[in-house]
Amino acid sequence: MALDYADSTNIDEKVKEGKVLLDFYADWCGPCKMIGPVLEEVAKENDDFKIVKVNVDENISLAQQYGVQGIPSLFVLKDGEVVDQKAGFMPKDAIVEWVNSVD
Repeated sequence: MALDYADSTNIDEKVKEGKVLLDFYADWCGPCKMIGPVLEEVAKENDDFKIVKVNVDENISLAQQYGVQGIPSLFVLKDGEVVDQKAGFMPKDAIVEWVNSVD
């Protein structure tokens, strides 16, 4: 499954069904640059959940709505509801294990 991108106009549609890993990032953020390729790999290798990215610089109100304090901020949503969250870089195996373990 490919990475998807969201903003305030389409976020509800992107996260409303199934399990979603929501990544808040910025282009200038070092750890975000590190996790970006990892999330691309996860997206290509995994059909159990989709990955949606939100640029915090372009979507400040959306980042505030989710209570983003630092980036990268990762949220697991199930049918549109946040069920868990973490911040910072994570290796690929840890991301997949974490998202799959959340119900």
